[in-house]
Amino acid sequence: MRFYVTTPIYYVNDKPHLGHAYTTIAADILARHHRQRGEETFFLTGVDEHATKVWRVAESQGLGAQEYVDQISDAWRSLPPRLNAETDFFIRTSDEGHKAFVREFLQRIYDNGDVYEDVYAGLYCVGCEAFKTEDELVDGKCPLHSTEPEWIEEKNYFFRLSAYQDKLLELYAERPDFVQPPFRFNEVKSFVSGGLRDFSISRAGQPWGIPLPWDEGQVAYVWADALVNYLSALTFARPGEDLREAFWPEVRHLMAQDILRFHCIYWPAMLLSAGYSVPKQIFIHGYLLLDDLKISKSLGNAVDPLELIDTYGADALRFWCARAVSFGQDGSASVSGIADRYERELGNDLGNLLSRTTAMIARYRDGAIPGGPAAGSELEGLIADVHTNVLRDLDGFDITGAVDRIWTLVRHLNRYVTEQAPWTLAKDESKAAELDQVLYDLADGLRVSAIALWAYLPETAPKILEALGQPVAFDWELVEYGRLEPTTSVAAAPPLFPRFEVSAA
Repeated sequence: MRFYVTTPIYYVNDKPHLGHAYTTIAADILARHHRQRGEETFFLTGVDEHATKVWRVAESQGLGAQEYVDQISDAWRSLPPRLNAETDFFIRTSDEGHKAFVREFLQRIYDNGDVYEDVYAGLYCVGCEAFKTEDELVDGKCPLHSTEPEWIEEKNYFFRLSAYQDKLLELYAERPDFVQPPFRFNEVKSFVSGGLRDFSISRAGQPWGIPLPWDEGQVAYVWADALVNYLSALTFARPGEDLREAFWPEVRHLMAQDILRFHCIYWPAMLLSAGYSVPKQIFIHGYLLLDDLKISKSLGNAVDPLELIDTYGADALRFWCARAVSFGQDGSASVSGIADRYERELGNDLGNLLSRTTAMIARYRDGAIPGGPAAGSELEGLIADVHTNVLRDLDGFDITGAVDRIWTLVRHLNRYVTEQAPWTLAKDESKAAELDQVLYDLADGLRVSAIALWAYLPETAPKILEALGQPVAFDWELVEYGRLEPTTSVAAAPPLFPRFEVSAA
């Protein structure tokens, strides 16, 4: 089994913000989970460097476009590691391997008869890097960027998207899970059913980009360049290897809703024209809204994820992103909610549970985990639910539902401590066996919780297993009751998430 997941490649006209971190974290959670299942996994992210707005920012700073992107791409390359995200490749659209592949890809479309030359006259939103019709504007402005689009009139090459309307509708009918969530798929199908217009795949008035192979005087339109990265990366990510056959059939694209149309309509049509299969699935997540506005640089409400990491740590940010809003839906979230989840759930529910459990094992059993699994234990059923249904949740991209399910187990263990009161059992020698069982179940429940949470908390999960004297292994088959390894080395664990005061300044 294989699993290939992508984020969009991000524009480098500014530094990363929380919206970019949100998608990258979600993709890493999925990639890590599929690695736990023993699948060969490939996780791709990167940057889109050939956009008009990138070229303009470079000009405004008195830099050449290549010089500018070489400087700022480092800030983007460093984002995944700071988020505890393990990517397999970071692509730049200025990579020579990508540029060569794009030219080959577009030549295939051209040779297939799906490209023609015409004059384009219309409105263009530089923020969206997309042409707009009058009915897509609100009071003459782009609804996403609150800016008036520019009028562009130039001779371009067009892709015959209209010729693929029926083929796309057939694809959608054959693949009811092609786009998720379903309400987004309905939007796509409705748009295509309403009729498709051919779109420009080149720009004549901009020198920054990949020259067309049949007309070096024009460069590829940014979307005809950027979308191809998902394929091109597989041809040069590992020197001397072509990974297309292995991974392309298993690709899942992950993105926010503002680029839905390009990925769910333009991209499949271009792939069909070029002779490639379409993606396995496309998942459209919602926006994290601050003050009910999408997080974006152009709206001036962007939040620097690195500042949040410096304050709370990457795992706390990852956990908040997964829990703050139901993944796939828009939802309002407040940055102050990170502090609340840090203290209430990570600090109290999980961290305090580990501290109490290890302290009691050290105090009452000299660091040795006593007892063994009990037949018919309620804990066994909860762990079985996590084992089976977290798989189902994450196969459906339900990142929030999966962590909620795992947290049900964590909360059960906290209630179990309160109900069983091991400190009281420890006072009565006749209840030694009961105490052994309670301590065993607490340790085993924490072990399972750590393994199940590793995809979300990759820095914290190993600390839990180490504190319990367990092997640091995260295979999903270990999410099973009664797999606790014997140990005599448990000591009271320090706090996983120490309390701190956040400055009001």
